[in-house]
Amino acid sequence: MRIRPVVGDDLDTVLALNQESVWALSPLSADQLAERLDHVTHALVCEIDDEVAAFAFAYQPGAPYDSVNYRWHGERFDDFLYLDRIAVGHRFRRRGLASSLYDELEDRARAHGRMVCEVNSDPPNVESLAFHSARGYREVGHLAQADGHVTVMMEKPL
Repeated sequence: MRIRPVVGDDLDTVLALNQESVWALSPLSADQLAERLDHVTHALVCEIDDEVAAFAFAYQPGAPYDSVNYRWHGERFDDFLYLDRIAVGHRFRRRGLASSLYDELEDRARAHGRMVCEVNSDPPNVESLAFHSARGYREVGHLAQADGHVTVMMEKPL
């Protein structure tokens, strides 16, 4: 397993991985991906046998990122690393890839004092809520989304 920055050759795979997990993430077009890569602080992929199997994006404060979730955290915390999205390909689940990406991002977030994210709570993403709780994330609020679902806003002090 190897974690490295996203490069141009990864874009189609990142879009496909996002689509596989779109039920837990928001949709992402090629144009939106290109725009995000212009402003994201950390864009990482996790490879297994030279195949991109997972990816994660994270932003620090002050990024020109128009996300209601990112803004919510920015209104409450002076410094943080915001995990915008993470996806692991179905064939690669239960191999520790998400944990490895979180380890890497949490290590980078130490300089900010916390990592923040959100998880769907209505309808609940039970697996993700359990994963975050086991990693030491705590609930810091709820946010109703424009489409009617609710997210649990979470942080892990580092």
